[in-house]
Amino acid sequence: MIQPPSQRLSATFAVTLLLSVGPAAGPARAATPGVASALDAAATGRFVALALSCVHQEYPNKLSHVLASDADARPPRELTPAFYGCFDWHSSVHGHWLLARAVHLFPDAPFAGPARAALDRSLTPANVAAEVGYLSTPGRASFQRPYGLAWLLQLDAELRAWDDPDARRWAATLAPLEREAAARLSSWLPKLRYPIRVGEHGQTAFAFGLVHDWARAAGDTAMGALLDGKAREFYLADRACPLAYEPSGEDFLSPCLAEADLMRRVLPQAEFARWLGAFLPGIPRSATARDAARDWLEPGIVTDRSDPKLAHIDGLNLSRAWMLEGIAAALPPRDARAPALRETARRHAEAALPAVTGEHYEGGHWLGSFALYLTTGAGRPARAQSGPATAARAVTLR
Repeated sequence: MIQPPSQRLSATFAVTLLLSVGPAAGPARAATPGVASALDAAATGRFVALALSCVHQEYPNKLSHVLASDADARPPRELTPAFYGCFDWHSSVHGHWLLARAVHLFPDAPFAGPARAALDRSLTPANVAAEVGYLSTPGRASFQRPYGLAWLLQLDAELRAWDDPDARRWAATLAPLEREAAARLSSWLPKLRYPIRVGEHGQTAFAFGLVHDWARAAGDTAMGALLDGKAREFYLADRACPLAYEPSGEDFLSPCLAEADLMRRVLPQAEFARWLGAFLPGIPRSATARDAARDWLEPGIVTDRSDPKLAHIDGLNLSRAWMLEGIAAALPPRDARAPALRETARRHAEAALPAVTGEHYEGGHWLGSFALYLTTGAGRPARAQSGPATAARAVTLR
């Protein structure tokens, strides 16, 4: 069994979920730094501790590495010196995203200093140059495509959104790798004939959503147009997604909900609402949201959190929660489906957040990023009207 990191987290604490309730689809908007409560900062600190414990922990390590000769048999810290920890490359990348987002939102929290130091250690010109060299080596065309590359662009988007001297420096340092990742996706997408509808890393809908948010942040209109076109080509005609077939045993992403969460980024509000009715016709339209949600979509059950694949279901519950919230937030005001969507999101978050601990490294090396994506409203559509964009709900983790 993979041994957990030496620092384990308490399994009892409270998290305030920041659940956006905006009616209009639009650019993703980060929560405003400084408005969250001390409880939020303390809970976020638990997730930060998970990332700090692993972003520079080299082993155990699962390489996605093609060897062309004996010279390629090298340790992770030499192959990809910016992102070699957290068990695998993509988890290291979104572990760094977690650190950046946490300090962006909580610049005065106790964890801010260690998180900045970790980012500074990783995001150096020499390290990034080595990452670009690794990625551009012949024979690695599909490396971390699309999932890891999408998270790399999400890291860049977070740094771009953060008005901070360190963040601007890190973004400038990361720029060559950002360009390489974006170029690889841009050259791949026109050749991709079919969507990838799995519940793991290869899924296109989830990755398209992350890259779509980056394209808006970076002002890359060409990438945005390419993604909009592919989303419409792949998904616009879809009907009656078989949500009852989910989950598969090792899913951490819902194929159906991820598709809807992507399309709310692509379609105007009214068109999205109509499309959703045909795509997920079973969403309850009921004033008794709690009972309707219970009958519609139950949280997944994890049978063994020490098994790295079975533990994926905790990630599924977290990602379902943020996708359901994103879908609800993109619907028109007073849409009858929104209460059940939000109640279902709440139940999934309640099922998963207590499991985001360091007890098992199998989940501890990556679930913190999913938890922070959910609890800070990352990727959520912006509100059309002015005023607070969040409603707090307390979830006690026991």
